[in-house]
Amino acid sequence: MNNENRENREIILAGFGGQGILFAGKMLAYFGLLGGREVSWLPSYGPEMRGGTANCSVCISDKPIGSPLVTEPNILIVMNNPSYDKFINAVAPDGLAIVDSSLVGARSDRKDINCVYVPATQMADENGLRGMANIILVGMLIKETGIASAEIIRKALEKIIPAAKKHLVESNMKAIELGMNS
Repeated sequence: MNNENRENREIILAGFGGQGILFAGKMLAYFGLLGGREVSWLPSYGPEMRGGTANCSVCISDKPIGSPLVTEPNILIVMNNPSYDKFINAVAPDGLAIVDSSLVGARSDRKDINCVYVPATQMADENGLRGMANIILVGMLIKETGIASAEIIRKALEKIIPAAKKHLVESNMKAIELGMNS
């Protein structure tokens, strides 16, 4: 039995195309899959892809998932202002919002959710991990929820990173550690 937190998760990740939103969502889905849970991953992006809007819904549950579409997430990861504006009020009471404060200037006045502000893009740039702000935010999610063990994290990365880019497993692990330690 893995020691991952067994709470059911309904997650939305949102930002611009090119920020790795879909990759981060796939990583979270693999955390659940490798932990023996039911999972769904539903990507959504604008027709222009890179630079356009991108979001995905991820469900991780011990029960069969009725719909892969998340409308009231208990976790939100957001990487730009338009996505913040669109999704912050949809977060369920007692939910968690993780915000890239390098790119999102707004602050929620909601008292019924936990908002964590992480300057993830700045942290990625300062640590030679340009383009990995998404993974830093996943690290913060792991810190806040205990959603995956170190073993599951590595296995998920090894599964979703293509063979030609296996050298990126270690930099992704470093980005996760940055998020977990911030």
